[in-house]
Amino acid sequence: MDHRRTHPQHTAAAKAGISERSARRIDRDPTLPSQRKTPRGYRTRPNPFDGVWEADIVPLLQSMPSLQAITILRELQRRHPGRFPDSHLRTLQRHMRRWSALAGPERDVIFRQEHPPGAQGLSDFTDAGELGVTMVGLAFPHRFYHFALAHSQWEYARVVEGGESFSALAEGLQNALWLLGGAPREHRTDSLSAAFKNLSEEEDFTRAYRELCDHYGMAATRNNRGVSHENGSIESPNRHLKKALDQALTLRGSRDFDTRVAYQAFTDDIVGQRNAARDQAFAADRAALRALPPRRTTDFSEAAVVVTSSSMFCLRKVFYTVPSRLIGHRLKVHLYDDRLDCFLGSTQVLVLPRGRVPRGAQRGHVADYRHVLPSLRRKPQALRNLVWRDALFPRPAFRRAWDTLVERGPIDRACRTMVALLDIAYCSGCEAELAAHIDSVLDLGHLPDPNALRAVFSRDAAAQNGGAALPTVAVTMPAALIYDVLLSSVHGEVSSC
Repeated sequence: MDHRRTHPQHTAAAKAGISERSARRIDRDPTLPSQRKTPRGYRTRPNPFDGVWEADIVPLLQSMPSLQAITILRELQRRHPGRFPDSHLRTLQRHMRRWSALAGPERDVIFRQEHPPGAQGLSDFTDAGELGVTMVGLAFPHRFYHFALAHSQWEYARVVEGGESFSALAEGLQNALWLLGGAPREHRTDSLSAAFKNLSEEEDFTRAYRELCDHYGMAATRNNRGVSHENGSIESPNRHLKKALDQALTLRGSRDFDTRVAYQAFTDDIVGQRNAARDQAFAADRAALRALPPRRTTDFSEAAVVVTSSSMFCLRKVFYTVPSRLIGHRLKVHLYDDRLDCFLGSTQVLVLPRGRVPRGAQRGHVADYRHVLPSLRRKPQALRNLVWRDALFPRPAFRRAWDTLVERGPIDRACRTMVALLDIAYCSGCEAELAAHIDSVLDLGHLPDPNALRAVFSRDAAAQNGGAALPTVAVTMPAALIYDVLLSSVHGEVSSC
């Protein structure tokens, strides 16, 4: 019709790609064919559910609206054998959808909310097992503590190995607030056991969580139990964050990390890239945040332990090794989600990674071979039946070497060799490189030779420390007669005086 305004009928038809006959019909009546049809008010085929819709199906839908069409179809097949084949499923679904719209129960309405700048921050924990991250080749079960501002969607994420504990919540929340440089007026969570007692419908904050929110001047709120969409400002970012991390890990080409610190740095980089796109909205949020207090508040729990004669202490069913000089001393421990800060009196003496009890086990072990290596040098046969021997090996390659040495026997040589390998790792500071070398030797079917490895890694360590290998100094002992000459010269000087 556009071409027809300026061209003859046959030219306009050619330009539109239709025949002249169609052009003549359109000239006579420009109404589209679909618009000329009268809506059909009759069925073209019989309704297969006549006779059972009101009698059987509607009562089921009224009493149990959550029933699916396939469930109702199976019930009809049971009640009326041979009458309702599976090919009627799509027809039944259309009937049920129409009934739901016309006579079904009222549905829950989502009320979209306004989020003024600086008004609300939200916290949540989300499981990250689906990412398939490994740590030094081993599975790394973990979750994220996730914080977001409702207005700008600025976010912070922290790797959490344990459960949804108060220490994980307090440390992650304070990290986010100090990174923000301010605090929102309201802090919202779901029914976290770290924040709520969950014993009644009344206000039931834990004392520690109330004190944490009061310290930053935030009002603590939570969504109604079981209504997750009320926390949509954090539930949806949970999903988007994990999707972004999954894509970044795929692009990285490996999901394995050497340390938790490296994985946290990788996560921080991805979160930083996502936050960079929110600068304008974040500026409004930041201008409306409350000022921070002069200092952080407590984000750990305390415990007191005694170091046993095994150079270990037990805390929450996990045994930790410490330097043997601390045997018999009482330590005060600050328990964080990822670490233990140990104090002797008011002096911090060491920091240990926090351990977890493996699933299905009664206890766990966090062992550092450096703590007990001096004693192992004197008593290498202690490895033979050591209860926590597997936890002592710093990398899988050392465990593989032990299994191979024991298999090829004798056990005495295996113990001496393993202590020597641990000693090389400690003295050279090349634990990762030594583990890779051990793997390559075992792949060739050989056993690691401590003397050869000590020479190689001692030389490499010296080269790394000084930029080049230390020179070899040959010391020649003088003959005893030389000292007689010195004595005679001294007597001559005395006599001349």
